[in-house]
Amino acid sequence: MPKTLTIPILKREAHTFAIQESSHPEPSMYGVTDGKAVGTYLEHKFKAYLRTKYQYIGGSSAKGIDFPELDVDIKVTSIRQPQSSCPFKSARQKIYGLGYNLIVFVYEKSDDDATHTGRLNILHTIFVDHSRTADFQTTSGLRRILENDGNLDDILAFFGERMLPLDEIQAQTLAEEVLANPPEIGYLTISNALQWRLQYSRVIQQAGIVTGIETL
Repeated sequence: MPKTLTIPILKREAHTFAIQESSHPEPSMYGVTDGKAVGTYLEHKFKAYLRTKYQYIGGSSAKGIDFPELDVDIKVTSIRQPQSSCPFKSARQKIYGLGYNLIVFVYEKSDDDATHTGRLNILHTIFVDHSRTADFQTTSGLRRILENDGNLDDILAFFGERMLPLDEIQAQTLAEEVLANPPEIGYLTISNALQWRLQYSRVIQQAGIVTGIETL
């Protein structure tokens, strides 16, 4: 009977998988430059690896993340431009986080012309707790306003400056929430778009230094 997957086990297995994959020459990855194709390959391979040992419910389009029972999503990104896309739910995610944890695999790809294989050297495997998945500039800016005795009008003005995708009523409600419940500092860079664009440079820099961002 396969064991049940837990977050501590997932972290440990992500570390083991990253080491194994970094030394694996893969013919199907030879010449591949599309980051989405690399990400799909690595995600599927990691899930197949876990399936040989553990029992878990896979992601669904409704929940939109890879391990809905654990509230964990996998992100795969190149060290050259460490970023990925993410479903947009609301502007609140920029302030209070995405609502789930992340495992981020950061790879450097190389090709071997002699063997016609590609290799994904996984440079960083990072676990980001859900409490750290908000936008750094938005959360640190709001914290500064609150520390400087800022009021509702200051927060609403800040929302406008940051061009948060909010209507007037949403902005008022969210500003009141920020006053009542100051956000934690997030360490992602989240760019406005139809899908959020997540950037991970700061997460890579802060892994193992800030609580909630672990090097696996």
